[in-house]
Amino acid sequence: MDVNKIIFVATEAGRIILENGGETYRVEETILRICDAYLIKNADSYVTPTGIMVSATDKYGHNISIIKRIKKRTVDLEKISQVNDLSRSIKLKGMTADEFREELKKIENAPRYSYRITILSACLIAGFFTLMFGGGFGDFIASFLIGGIIHSVSIYASKLNINAFFINILGGMLSALLAIIFVSIGISSDIDKIIIGSIMLLVPGIAITNAIRDTIAGDLVAGLARSVEAFLIAIAIAVGSGIVLSFWLLLSGGF
Repeated sequence: MDVNKIIFVATEAGRIILENGGETYRVEETILRICDAYLIKNADSYVTPTGIMVSATDKYGHNISIIKRIKKRTVDLEKISQVNDLSRSIKLKGMTADEFREELKKIENAPRYSYRITILSACLIAGFFTLMFGGGFGDFIASFLIGGIIHSVSIYASKLNINAFFINILGGMLSALLAIIFVSIGISSDIDKIIIGSIMLLVPGIAITNAIRDTIAGDLVAGLARSVEAFLIAIAIAVGSGIVLSFWLLLSGGF
């Protein structure tokens, strides 16, 4: 068995999981499970939110290592589930490394939900969060529209490779500015409820959850990195909405 090929496909599987929001322990577990399925018993892996390192020793005693840099991260739990299931079925299906690699490519290239569905989902999430926080029907309508606008802008900004920190600042600014506009024209009544409901789209829930999970599991570097990431996202949202609200208070003297 080609050890180079095995650790390569194992690292690719780990990369897909990590890039789509998986926990570091899950990535390490999947990599080692794949290596074990192909009878590589002395493999080891070390994973952080921004990189994967895997090493193994071949039958001649040569140490083989691979490092994979992770530059983008999103959330797609379906891909995580599919890679996880695939890694568990290697022995059952008797897949070769090449067959496993082809299946990974299919998972990675599988189409996500359409643009319309994701925008509609963002609208509904923002609107119902506003209702949950005590907003009225007019506030729901405002948050519904703001949620779609924020998500559309975020998608477009991501395609332009704009830093996530600035995307969240922009999202915070849009939520506050549009909330003020909707209240000013009389459609809505509670600026705070609209802003809170709208920025829930930007709140780093996955990052916070994974940070806690990694820390509890003893992955302190990964836990700290994810905590800092979540903290910076929260700061960006606060800065964006705070800038707009500060200017509005300065110019109008209040709401």
